[in-house]
Amino acid sequence: MLSALVGLMALLAVTPRMAQAATPAELLSAYSREAGSPPSATRGQQFFKATHGGEWSCASCHGSLPTQAGRHASTNKTIGALAPAANAERFTNPSKVEKWFRRNCKDVLSRECSAAEKADVLAWLITLKP
Repeated sequence: MLSALVGLMALLAVTPRMAQAATPAELLSAYSREAGSPPSATRGQQFFKATHGGEWSCASCHGSLPTQAGRHASTNKTIGALAPAANAERFTNPSKVEKWFRRNCKDVLSRECSAAEKADVLAWLITLKP
């Protein structure tokens, strides 16, 4: 109960800063501030491709090349390219970003991603070019 309350307080503290973010770089900066450490694109790539003890990785749906469209592992629905350089709409709406991180991290990790994990993945995605 206490950890859930602390988590909620942390999210509320970060949400106002992120609500103003409009670019992937601004979101990355907000996640990095929340994490209290600089992001690592190398860690982000490793995280994206790892299964973390479960069946799925981020790449299971988004593809090993997130500059191209992916396909949902269970519904087979097409998923637009995840890398911001390949899809200008990605990481521009903070509420959507948080919604999808929450859902996808629970699918892959069985928990929400930490701010450091989000920063690492976003740092890697920002480096990708179509």
